[in-house]
Amino acid sequence: MELLRFTTAGSVDDGKSTLIGRLLYDSKSIFEEQIEAVKNSSKKKGLEHVDLSLLTDGLKDEREQGITIDVAYRYFATPKRKFIIADTPGHIQYTRNMVTGASTANLALILIDARKGVVEQTSRHSFIASLLQIPHVIVCVNKMDLVDYSEEQFDKVVEQYKEFAAKLNVKDIRFVPISALHGDNVVNRSENMPWYQGETLLHTLETIHIGNDNNLIDCRFPVQTVIRPHNNEYHDYRGYAGRVAGGVFKIGDKVLVLPSGFSSTIKQIDTYDGPLQEAYPPMSVTIVLDDDIDISRGDMIVRENNQPQVSQEIDVMLCWLNVRGPVPNGKYILRHTTNEVRTMIKEVLYKVDINTLHRIEDDKVIRMNEISRVRLRTTKPLLADSYTRNRQTGSLILVDESTNETVAAGMIID
Repeated sequence: MELLRFTTAGSVDDGKSTLIGRLLYDSKSIFEEQIEAVKNSSKKKGLEHVDLSLLTDGLKDEREQGITIDVAYRYFATPKRKFIIADTPGHIQYTRNMVTGASTANLALILIDARKGVVEQTSRHSFIASLLQIPHVIVCVNKMDLVDYSEEQFDKVVEQYKEFAAKLNVKDIRFVPISALHGDNVVNRSENMPWYQGETLLHTLETIHIGNDNNLIDCRFPVQTVIRPHNNEYHDYRGYAGRVAGGVFKIGDKVLVLPSGFSSTIKQIDTYDGPLQEAYPPMSVTIVLDDDIDISRGDMIVRENNQPQVSQEIDVMLCWLNVRGPVPNGKYILRHTTNEVRTMIKEVLYKVDINTLHRIEDDKVIRMNEISRVRLRTTKPLLADSYTRNRQTGSLILVDESTNETVAAGMIID
């Protein structure tokens, strides 16, 4: 069954956690004892309704303040598809949490309060979704019950968002009017909005096409480990294991190994469940070549006529995750696919005001949660694509050498 990863984003109190709780509740994806616990907690808080946000707000501070602080991951499934939800916080000081939660998502749910329309945080979260190249965005106009399920108000919010989204690079945007509190158009169609003829939110999540979200053109296979069984049955077996990051690999294909530049032919493709004729993203496989070539972790198998960029100097959009900003000329460990090199931030080109999308060129001091364009210099060449072309080979993280903390996440630019 196909897996869809999606993230939620929106301003504080727009109802992200309530919406996820409603999805879980109405799709019957939670246990009875969990429902009872939420009902009891709602009574203790003196609420007249069941507070479904308690199903995702796991931290004590989240429950007390009624906000989301950390990224909460939830899993559920319907007969049509499996889902992993990343419930991300709305506050500006938790931008890094949203970047973390959205980095692997196929789809972003952006909530807008029907009374308030597009606000600053809507713009920020939409920009991050665009920056992270999330292919699909569903704008949920929530709290329709508080505007008397007005079609006019819904249309007004849609126009507002479309005007702003024209500046962004998002391929597929859809709009659904909902009430997470009462369940209108979340799992079941709303009787209060007969004017809306579109799909419910869950039906959209179940049917949206994500098969083309992976890059099936540029063949990229970062080698994770070399498999040598050393037993009589597989005495001469030498396989290269990893996860396909792009393209389609077939038996008989002529391939090139980087950075060595040696070429060979794919002899077989193995998996835990048996051999395959072809492999494509995001499959984890072992590739066996006709020739014995010295290949190790961090090398990449590609096509001869379609190779990644090879460079020691790369431009990156960097989201800084750490409390301490980067040290001038400080050295970091850079992790990219299965490769690890040392790097330094050679130059800060500009920062981005994620509320207005304007460049800030007079302040180049990077602080936590800020997004900036920087130039990195690495100790050995990286085999990379731009993030817009391939999210797997175009992303990287920086790790502090002394503390081993992940301090930044980056997207490689052309």
